Amino acid sequence: MQSSYLKVFLLCASLFIISKLEAQSKSVVISTNMGEIKIMLYDDTPKHRNSFIQLAKEGHYDGTLFYRVVKNFVIQGGSSDSKNAPAGKHIGYGSSKLTIDSEFQENRIHKKGAICAPRQPEDINHFKMSDISQFYIVQGKVYSNEELDLLEKATNNPIKIALKKKYYLPVKDSLAVLKKTDPKAFNALLRDVKEKIAFDYAVSNKLEFTDEQRKIYTSIGGLPELDGDYTVFGEVVSGMSVINKIAALKVDKNNRPLQDVKLVILTN
Repeated sequence: MQSSYLKVFLLCASLFIISKLEAQSKSVVISTNMGEIKIMLYDDTPKHRNSFIQLAKEGHYDGTLFYRVVKNFVIQGGSSDSKNAPAGKHIGYGSSKLTIDSEFQENRIHKKGAICAPRQPEDINHFKMSDISQFYIVQGKVYSNEELDLLEKATNNPIKIALKKKYYLPVKDSLAVLKKTDPKAFNALLRDVKEKIAFDYAVSNKLEFTDEQRKIYTSIGGLPELDGDYTVFGEVVSGMSVINKIAALKVDKNNRPLQDVKLVILTN
Protein backbone atom coordinates (compact mmCIF):
# COMPACT_ATOMS: atom_id res chain seq x y z
CA MET A 1 0.00 0.00 0.00
CA GLN A 2 2.83 2.37 0.93
CA SER A 3 4.52 1.55 -2.36
CA SER A 4 1.39 2.65 -4.26
CA TYR A 5 1.20 5.91 -2.33
CA LEU A 6 4.89 6.52 -3.01
CA LYS A 7 4.42 5.96 -6.75
CA VAL A 8 1.48 8.37 -6.83
CA PHE A 9 3.45 10.96 -4.86
CA LEU A 10 6.46 10.71 -7.19
CA LEU A 11 4.21 10.94 -10.24
CA CYS A 12 2.52 14.07 -8.91
CA ALA A 13 5.86 15.60 -8.01
CA SER A 14 7.18 14.91 -11.51
CA LEU A 15 4.10 16.44 -13.14
CA PHE A 16 4.43 19.50 -10.90
CA ILE A 17 8.08 19.97 -11.86
CA ILE A 18 7.31 19.52 -15.56
CA SER A 19 4.39 21.95 -15.47
CA LYS A 20 6.50 24.47 -13.58
CA LEU A 21 9.25 24.26 -16.18
CA GLU A 22 6.74 24.63 -19.00
CA ALA A 23 5.17 27.63 -17.27
CA GLN A 24 8.54 29.32 -16.98
CA SER A 25 9.56 28.85 -20.61
CA LYS A 26 8.36 30.98 -23.51
CA SER A 27 8.10 29.83 -27.09
CA VAL A 28 7.71 31.32 -30.54
CA VAL A 29 7.01 29.89 -33.97
CA ILE A 30 9.16 30.81 -36.94
CA SER A 31 6.85 30.39 -39.92
CA THR A 32 8.51 30.12 -43.34
CA ASN A 33 7.48 29.24 -46.87
CA MET A 34 9.17 25.87 -46.24
CA GLY A 35 7.40 25.05 -42.98
CA GLU A 36 7.24 26.00 -39.30
CA ILE A 37 9.92 25.86 -36.60
CA LYS A 38 8.88 26.03 -32.94
CA ILE A 39 11.48 27.55 -30.61
CA MET A 40 11.64 27.46 -26.82
CA LEU A 41 13.43 30.47 -25.32
CA TYR A 42 15.50 30.01 -22.16
CA ASP A 43 14.67 31.83 -18.94
CA ASP A 44 18.32 32.01 -17.86
CA THR A 45 19.12 34.30 -20.80
CA PRO A 46 16.39 36.88 -20.02
CA LYS A 47 17.87 39.82 -21.95
CA HIS A 48 17.94 37.80 -25.16
CA ARG A 49 14.56 36.20 -24.51
CA ASN A 50 12.82 39.52 -23.78
CA SER A 51 14.52 41.46 -26.59
CA PHE A 52 13.80 38.71 -29.12
CA ILE A 53 10.11 38.56 -28.14
CA GLN A 54 9.77 42.34 -28.15
CA LEU A 55 11.27 42.65 -31.63
CA ALA A 56 9.12 39.76 -32.84
CA LYS A 57 5.96 41.45 -31.53
CA GLU A 58 7.01 44.69 -33.23
CA GLY A 59 7.31 42.79 -36.51
CA HIS A 60 11.04 43.44 -36.84
CA TYR A 61 11.79 39.95 -38.18
CA ASP A 62 8.65 39.58 -40.32
CA GLY A 63 9.39 39.46 -44.02
CA THR A 64 13.12 38.96 -43.51
CA LEU A 65 15.03 36.06 -45.03
CA PHE A 66 17.16 33.18 -43.95
CA TYR A 67 19.89 34.92 -45.91
CA ARG A 68 22.95 32.88 -44.86
CA VAL A 69 22.79 29.11 -45.12
CA VAL A 70 25.77 26.80 -44.64
CA LYS A 71 25.02 23.08 -44.67
CA ASN A 72 26.16 21.23 -41.54
CA PHE A 73 26.73 24.61 -39.89
CA VAL A 74 23.92 27.17 -39.45
CA ILE A 75 20.97 28.89 -41.05
CA GLN A 76 20.94 32.62 -40.25
CA GLY A 77 18.15 35.16 -40.68
CA GLY A 78 16.24 38.11 -39.30
CA SER A 79 18.39 40.98 -40.57
CA SER A 80 16.15 43.87 -41.63
CA ASP A 81 18.21 44.61 -44.76
CA SER A 82 17.12 41.24 -46.16
CA LYS A 83 13.50 42.41 -46.57
CA ASN A 84 12.70 42.55 -50.29
CA ALA A 85 16.42 42.33 -51.08
CA PRO A 86 17.02 41.73 -54.80
CA ALA A 87 18.76 38.53 -55.85
CA GLY A 88 22.52 38.61 -55.50
CA LYS A 89 22.61 41.56 -53.07
CA HIS A 90 25.00 41.11 -50.14
CA ILE A 91 22.89 41.36 -46.99
CA GLY A 92 22.98 40.60 -43.28
CA TYR A 93 24.64 43.65 -41.75
CA GLY A 94 22.34 43.64 -38.73
CA SER A 95 22.01 46.71 -36.50
CA SER A 96 24.50 48.33 -34.14
CA LYS A 97 21.50 49.91 -32.34
CA LEU A 98 20.14 46.51 -31.28
CA THR A 99 23.10 45.09 -29.40
CA ILE A 100 22.74 43.63 -25.91
CA ASP A 101 25.11 42.18 -23.33
CA SER A 102 26.15 38.57 -23.80
CA GLU A 103 24.58 35.98 -21.49
CA PHE A 104 26.88 32.97 -21.59
CA GLN A 105 25.65 29.97 -19.60
CA GLU A 106 27.80 26.85 -19.27
CA ASN A 107 24.79 24.57 -19.74
CA ARG A 108 23.62 26.37 -22.91
CA ILE A 109 25.65 24.93 -25.74
CA HIS A 110 25.60 24.96 -29.54
CA LYS A 111 23.80 21.64 -29.87
CA LYS A 112 21.82 20.88 -33.00
CA GLY A 113 18.72 23.08 -32.98
CA ALA A 114 20.14 25.80 -30.71
CA ILE A 115 19.06 29.36 -31.52
CA CYS A 116 21.81 31.89 -30.97
CA ALA A 117 22.71 35.55 -31.41
CA PRO A 118 25.44 36.59 -33.88
CA ARG A 119 27.78 39.48 -33.13
CA GLN A 120 30.49 41.70 -34.54
CA PRO A 121 34.14 40.46 -34.37
CA GLU A 122 36.07 40.90 -31.13
CA ASP A 123 38.44 43.50 -32.56
CA ILE A 124 35.52 45.94 -32.61
CA ASN A 125 33.33 44.18 -30.03
CA HIS A 126 35.59 43.40 -27.07
CA PHE A 127 32.77 42.26 -24.76
CA LYS A 128 31.16 39.92 -27.31
CA MET A 129 27.87 41.82 -27.25
CA SER A 130 25.06 40.17 -29.21
CA ASP A 131 23.33 41.60 -32.26
CA ILE A 132 19.76 40.59 -31.43
CA SER A 133 18.48 42.16 -34.66
CA GLN A 134 19.15 38.77 -36.23
CA PHE A 135 19.72 35.15 -35.17
CA TYR A 136 21.04 31.80 -36.31
CA ILE A 137 19.94 28.22 -35.74
CA VAL A 138 22.50 25.43 -35.48
CA GLN A 139 22.35 22.47 -37.84
CA GLY A 140 25.91 21.33 -37.18
CA LYS A 141 27.17 17.78 -37.35
CA VAL A 142 27.88 14.80 -35.11
CA TYR A 143 31.40 14.71 -33.64
CA SER A 144 33.54 11.85 -32.38
CA ASN A 145 35.22 12.00 -28.97
CA GLU A 146 38.56 12.19 -30.77
CA GLU A 147 37.41 15.32 -32.64
CA LEU A 148 36.28 16.88 -29.36
CA ASP A 149 39.69 16.10 -27.85
CA LEU A 150 41.36 17.91 -30.74
CA LEU A 151 39.09 20.94 -30.27
CA GLU A 152 40.05 21.08 -26.59
CA LYS A 153 43.76 20.90 -27.39
CA ALA A 154 43.48 23.53 -30.13
CA THR A 155 41.96 25.93 -27.60
CA ASN A 156 43.87 24.98 -24.45
CA ASN A 157 47.44 24.43 -25.65
CA PRO A 158 47.95 28.08 -26.73
CA ILE A 159 46.65 29.17 -23.31
CA LYS A 160 49.12 26.89 -21.53
CA ILE A 161 52.00 28.08 -23.72
CA ALA A 162 51.15 31.74 -23.05
CA LEU A 163 51.03 31.15 -19.27
CA LYS A 164 54.35 29.34 -19.37
CA LYS A 165 55.91 32.30 -21.18
CA LYS A 166 54.38 34.68 -18.64
CA TYR A 167 55.36 32.91 -15.42
CA TYR A 168 58.04 30.28 -16.10
CA LEU A 169 60.38 31.74 -18.71
CA PRO A 170 61.24 34.93 -16.70
CA VAL A 171 62.51 32.77 -13.79
CA LYS A 172 63.88 29.84 -15.77
CA ASP A 173 67.52 30.82 -15.24
CA SER A 174 66.95 31.55 -11.55
CA LEU A 175 65.36 28.13 -11.11
CA ALA A 176 68.35 26.46 -12.75
CA VAL A 177 70.72 28.21 -10.30
CA LEU A 178 68.56 27.58 -7.23
CA LYS A 179 68.20 23.93 -8.08
CA LYS A 180 71.94 23.52 -7.54
CA THR A 181 72.54 26.05 -4.77
CA ASP A 182 69.34 26.23 -2.71
CA PRO A 183 66.88 23.33 -3.21
CA LYS A 184 64.46 24.75 -0.64
CA ALA A 185 64.23 28.11 -2.44
CA PHE A 186 64.00 26.25 -5.74
CA ASN A 187 60.97 24.25 -4.58
CA ALA A 188 59.29 27.38 -3.19
CA LEU A 189 59.76 29.36 -6.39
CA LEU A 190 58.70 26.46 -8.59
CA ARG A 191 55.60 25.91 -6.46
CA ASP A 192 54.74 29.60 -6.75
CA VAL A 193 55.07 29.48 -10.56
CA LYS A 194 52.92 26.35 -10.81
CA GLU A 195 50.21 27.87 -8.58
CA LYS A 196 50.07 31.04 -10.68
CA ILE A 197 49.84 29.04 -13.90
CA ALA A 198 47.15 26.77 -12.42
CA PHE A 199 45.08 29.71 -11.17
CA ASP A 200 45.23 31.67 -14.42
CA TYR A 201 44.44 28.54 -16.42
CA ALA A 202 41.44 27.78 -14.20
CA VAL A 203 39.90 31.21 -14.86
CA SER A 204 40.86 31.34 -18.54
CA ASN A 205 38.59 30.68 -21.51
CA LYS A 206 39.77 27.08 -21.66
CA LEU A 207 37.61 24.48 -23.36
CA GLU A 208 36.75 21.36 -21.38
CA PHE A 209 33.68 19.40 -22.44
CA THR A 210 31.63 17.80 -19.68
CA ASP A 211 30.42 14.22 -19.99
CA GLU A 212 26.93 15.52 -20.79
CA GLN A 213 28.22 17.85 -23.50
CA ARG A 214 30.24 15.03 -25.05
CA LYS A 215 27.14 12.85 -25.03
CA ILE A 216 25.18 15.54 -26.86
CA TYR A 217 27.83 16.37 -29.43
CA THR A 218 28.54 12.70 -30.21
CA SER A 219 24.85 11.79 -30.60
CA ILE A 220 22.69 14.82 -31.46
CA GLY A 221 25.54 16.91 -32.86
CA GLY A 222 26.08 20.65 -33.06
CA LEU A 223 28.90 23.19 -33.24
CA PRO A 224 31.06 22.87 -30.09
CA GLU A 225 33.73 25.20 -31.48
CA LEU A 226 31.30 28.14 -31.07
CA ASP A 227 30.64 27.58 -27.35
CA GLY A 228 31.59 30.56 -25.21
CA ASP A 229 31.79 32.90 -28.19
CA TYR A 230 28.10 33.43 -29.00
CA THR A 231 25.09 33.48 -26.69
CA VAL A 232 22.72 30.52 -26.96
CA PHE A 233 19.25 31.63 -25.88
CA GLY A 234 16.85 28.87 -26.96
CA GLU A 235 16.36 25.63 -28.83
CA VAL A 236 14.14 24.03 -31.45
CA VAL A 237 11.19 22.09 -30.04
CA SER A 238 9.85 20.95 -33.40
CA GLY A 239 10.61 21.59 -37.05
CA MET A 240 14.17 20.33 -37.32
CA SER A 241 13.21 18.79 -40.66
CA VAL A 242 12.43 22.31 -41.93
CA ILE A 243 15.90 23.47 -40.86
CA ASN A 244 17.44 20.53 -42.70
CA LYS A 245 15.48 21.41 -45.86
CA ILE A 246 16.61 25.04 -45.70
CA ALA A 247 20.21 24.00 -45.08
CA ALA A 248 20.11 21.79 -48.19
CA LEU A 249 19.15 24.65 -50.54
CA LYS A 250 21.54 25.74 -53.28
CA VAL A 251 23.26 29.02 -52.43
CA ASP A 252 25.21 31.79 -54.16
CA LYS A 253 28.79 32.89 -53.41
CA ASN A 254 27.59 34.69 -50.26
CA ASN A 255 25.77 31.58 -48.98
CA ARG A 256 22.39 33.16 -49.70
CA PRO A 257 19.84 30.60 -50.91
CA LEU A 258 18.91 31.00 -54.57
CA GLN A 259 15.33 30.39 -53.43
CA ASP A 260 14.23 33.04 -50.92
CA VAL A 261 13.16 31.67 -47.54
CA LYS A 262 10.97 34.35 -45.95
CA LEU A 263 10.05 34.18 -42.29
CA VAL A 264 7.45 35.52 -39.88
CA ILE A 265 7.73 35.06 -36.11
CA LEU A 266 4.53 34.27 -34.23
CA THR A 267 4.48 34.93 -30.47
CA ASN A 268 2.05 33.69 -27.83
